[in-house]
Amino acid sequence: MSDILVLVHTGVAIAVIILLIMVARIGPVISLLAGSIYLGLAAGLGFQGTTEALATGFGDIMASVGLIIAMGVLLGSLLAEMGTLQSIVDKLLRLFAPRKLPLASSVTLTTFFPVIYGDVLLVLMAPLVRSLAPRMGKGGMAKMSTALAIGINVGLVFVVPGAAAIAIAGLLDVPLGLMLVAGILVAIPTAVLTILIYGWLVNRGLWNPAKDEMAVEGTKAAVGAGQDEGTTSAAGHGGSGAGTDAEPAGNHHPPLRISLLPVLIALVLVSAGVVAKIAGVEGGFISFIGDPVIAIFIALVSAYLLAWGYLTKERADSAISNGFRESGIVLIITGVGGSLAAVIGKTGLENILGDYFSAGILAPLFLAWLIAVILEIALGSATVAIITAGGILAPVLGSLDVPTVLVALAASSGALFGIHLNSNFFWIFQPLLGLSTQGTLKTLTLPISIASVISLGLIMAASLVL
Repeated sequence: MSDILVLVHTGVAIAVIILLIMVARIGPVISLLAGSIYLGLAAGLGFQGTTEALATGFGDIMASVGLIIAMGVLLGSLLAEMGTLQSIVDKLLRLFAPRKLPLASSVTLTTFFPVIYGDVLLVLMAPLVRSLAPRMGKGGMAKMSTALAIGINVGLVFVVPGAAAIAIAGLLDVPLGLMLVAGILVAIPTAVLTILIYGWLVNRGLWNPAKDEMAVEGTKAAVGAGQDEGTTSAAGHGGSGAGTDAEPAGNHHPPLRISLLPVLIALVLVSAGVVAKIAGVEGGFISFIGDPVIAIFIALVSAYLLAWGYLTKERADSAISNGFRESGIVLIITGVGGSLAAVIGKTGLENILGDYFSAGILAPLFLAWLIAVILEIALGSATVAIITAGGILAPVLGSLDVPTVLVALAASSGALFGIHLNSNFFWIFQPLLGLSTQGTLKTLTLPISIASVISLGLIMAASLVL
C-alpha cells in the first residue's frame, strides 16, 4: 500500500472516531474499536493482523499502566474516606484566593512533579481537582482540569526527569543538566501564559457545564475518589468521608500530615527510582521500590492501614470495594485506546513521516516542532512522538545551524500539540475528572495545543539570542 493511502486511512479512522463520539453520541469504547478495526483492515493488516493488534495493544497498555490506574483509584478512594481531600482543599483555600489556584497548581506540578509518571499523578490529583472546582465558581471545573493537564504534560516534555524530556535529551545527546535548566526556563512561562489565556477564554463563555461535564451518576463511576460533590455539602454525606457530622461515634479522621503520608511515600519512592536510573544504578532494591507499581502499592497498603486504624476496618474495606467498582470504566477505555495505538503502529506511519520530513526545507526549529506535532496527532503519545521525532532528527542535526538543546525543546513543544481521542491519557483524563468528550477536548486538547504554540514562540525567541 502506498504511503499516501496509509496517511489517508489514518486520517479517516481518526475522523470516524470523532464523528461517532461527538455526532452520533456513541460511547468511546465502541467508537475507538470501530475506528481501529477500520484502520487495520483499510491499511492492509488483514483480519488476523487487525485482531492481533487490537488484543496486543490492549494487553500492552494494561501491562504498563493497568495496575497503576487500579491501585491509584483505590488509593484515592481511601484518601477520600479519611477526609484527606477536604483537608487539602481547606489548606489551599487559606493559602490562595480561588482565582489563583489554577495558576499555582499548574506551576507547582510543572516544576516539581514531572518525576512522577503522568498517569500516576493524574490518578492521585484528579479527586483533589474534583473537590476544588466547585469552590471556584463559574468555570471552576474547566480551569482546574486545565491546570492539571498543563502541569502534568508540560512538565513531562520539558522538565528533567520527565520521561519525554529525558528521552529527547538522550536521543539528541543533550546534557541532562542543560536540558533541565533550559526546560524549566521554557516550561514555567508556558504554563503561566497558557493558564492566563485559557482563563480569559473561560470567562468569556468557552465552558458550558451542561454539555462539558458529565452527570453526577457518571462522575461517580469515573472519578477515583468517588463522590467529591459531597465535599461542598453541609452534611458531608456520601462515600467521600469529607464531613464528620454523620460519622459513627469513636471514628475520627487522621490529621492531614498523617493522611498525606501515603501520597508522599509514593512520590519519594518513584523519585528515588528515577534518580537511581539516571545514575545508572538499576536492578537493585531502590529501583525495585521506586518502580511505580511497587511504589503505589506500598502507598495503597499504607493508606489502608491508616484508614483501618483511624476509622474502622469495615469503612476501609468499603472504600476498597467502591474503588474496585469505579476503576472499571477507566481501565476499559484505557485498554481500547491502547488497541488503537497498536493498530496505528502496525501501519508503519512513523517511518512514512520520517521519509517525508527528514529532507524538509522548513526552518529547523519549526521542522522539529512540526514533525513532533504530526506524530503526536497520529500516534497519541507525547513520549512516543518525541522518541520518534528524535530518531528522525538525530541524523540531520549536523546540518542544522541552531543549538541542539533548542531542537530538543522544539520537538518537546510539538509533542504537546493536539492530544486527542487516540491518546491513552485523554481517556484516563476524561472519566477521572467526570468530563464529557467535548469537555475533555476543551480542557485537555485545546489548552495543551495553546501551550505548544506558546512554547514554540518562546523557543524561537531564544534562538535569536543564542
